[in-house]
Amino acid sequence: MPAARIPMKPIIEILRLKYEAKLSHEKIARACQLSKGVVSKYVNLAKAQGVSWPLPEGVDEVALEALLFPAREKPERFVPPDGFQIHQELKRKGVTLQLLWAEYVARYGAQAYRYTQFCHHYRQWCARQKRSMRQHHRAGEKAFIDYAGPTVPVIDRHTGEVHKAQVFVGVLGASSYTYAEATWTQSLPDWISAHQRMLKYFGGVPELLVPDNLKAAVSRASRYAPKINATYAEMAAHYATAVLPARPYKPRDKAKAEVAVQVVERWILARLRHRTFFSLAELNAAIAELLVELNARPFQGRTESRRDLFETLDRPALKPLPRDAYEYAEWRKAKPGIDYHVEVDKRFYSVPHALVGQVLDLRLTATTVEVLHKGRRVASHPRYGQGRYSTFAEHMPRSHQAHRDWSPGRFMRWAAGIGPCTAQVVKQQLEDRPHPEHGYRACLGLLHLARRYDRQRLERACARALAIRSPSYRSVASILKQGLDRLPPEEDSHGQDLLPLHGNVRGAGYYH
Repeated sequence: MPAARIPMKPIIEILRLKYEAKLSHEKIARACQLSKGVVSKYVNLAKAQGVSWPLPEGVDEVALEALLFPAREKPERFVPPDGFQIHQELKRKGVTLQLLWAEYVARYGAQAYRYTQFCHHYRQWCARQKRSMRQHHRAGEKAFIDYAGPTVPVIDRHTGEVHKAQVFVGVLGASSYTYAEATWTQSLPDWISAHQRMLKYFGGVPELLVPDNLKAAVSRASRYAPKINATYAEMAAHYATAVLPARPYKPRDKAKAEVAVQVVERWILARLRHRTFFSLAELNAAIAELLVELNARPFQGRTESRRDLFETLDRPALKPLPRDAYEYAEWRKAKPGIDYHVEVDKRFYSVPHALVGQVLDLRLTATTVEVLHKGRRVASHPRYGQGRYSTFAEHMPRSHQAHRDWSPGRFMRWAAGIGPCTAQVVKQQLEDRPHPEHGYRACLGLLHLARRYDRQRLERACARALAIRSPSYRSVASILKQGLDRLPPEEDSHGQDLLPLHGNVRGAGYYH
């Protein structure tokens, strides 16, 4: 093992004392607290390298070291392993360090490191990379999804109004192959449709989708048990993949997405900052053009690009796309009332009467309302049709036995006990429907009002509702809430006289 080299300052002092002070090697050794052998060594070394005293002008310690100890070219005995190539190969399913070392030995023979040193060099390479590079992503395993922070203004040609488009970004973990597009919002419909276009762009489906905890993806964020939005989960099931949200406050879980967002912001959005867009389609065409260039750019310091790695790593490992595209659907929960109907956007859809009081799942598409009980479909209706009610005869009980405790006669008897105006309002709820049961909700609402307000007020409110030709539960409730039933007829805020009572109110016996 070669002797340790002393610093340059003592060597300079040795040369000064030798040639300027004319001291012997023994005295120089005592003055510098060195051995005579070391003094002789560096005096002879200076002579051999042509270094004289005084030192040439401009020669400092660094320059003197270069003169005395010129670098020697030594042939490399071992060929160091390529850390980047090892890192990429490990993303392939089934590839191990042991296998890669065996291939490395087969290629370089005697110039190859042993397995321990091979692994040591690879770990050193990993330690020099960015934090996000330390994650190990298998080919075809994960797609990371997020929205970019900056938005892009889109101007309406006709009104001049400026809309801010959101930028959706998706990236595959192994190859960093990137997708981006603009959407109007980050709402659930835009979120789902952007996923569909992203998977089509990739030409396949990864094993996992890793979104951030935005509302369109996660109904309830949790570090251990996040609740996935039902529509998002259904879409994932359609594509035979799964959703694994990043943990809240754990940026390393989504480091790949954050890097991709940063790259899109710098290489796409920044280059579009001076352009004016008048439609979302125009903006997406510009993004798509730059996206091709982004994925074709080689990584810094490498010859491979995102597309190169995608073709060799991710594309062969992705699962195939399903034959049919996913049909967007929203999910809700509802409990049918005693009229065995569920409400969706102020329209009512029948369910089997035996399910009254049960909590049911509703699957809403653009054209259909599906009702499910414990995962089994029990009803399906066209979402938009004539009238507010969609009722199937097979859902109705025989003679409405399921509602034997409630009947038109019972409602009429109750209403007649309050007053003729209340009876008239109840009668119209029962008669102005395809089936009397459709009016049960409104009648129950009036019954509930009778518990909150005294009977005299309810009767006066019904009289006023009849006077303004709006004999509905909503009108009666509004009149009571605003106290209009306490005003005399001439002070009615609608400026209409109350209709006189008449004898056309049928009694409860009419319905027997």
